[in-house]
Amino acid sequence: MLISSRASYEMVQKTARAGIAALVAVSAPTALAVRVASEAGLALACWARGDRLTAYTHPEAFVA
Repeated sequence: MLISSRASYEMVQKTARAGIAALVAVSAPTALAVRVASEAGLALACWARGDRLTAYTHPEAFVA
């Protein structure tokens, strides 16, 4: 899932509950969002710009 806002823990929870494997945001994640994503097994990346992003959890999910 791609969102155009900050990655909040609420968005992480909704994404994980929906069974979606990865969440990408164009802005920063909150510390709680990173922790919740890690615990849920969700791949989380932020600062998505062009062909670049920063993986915060499960970086192997974003390898091309």
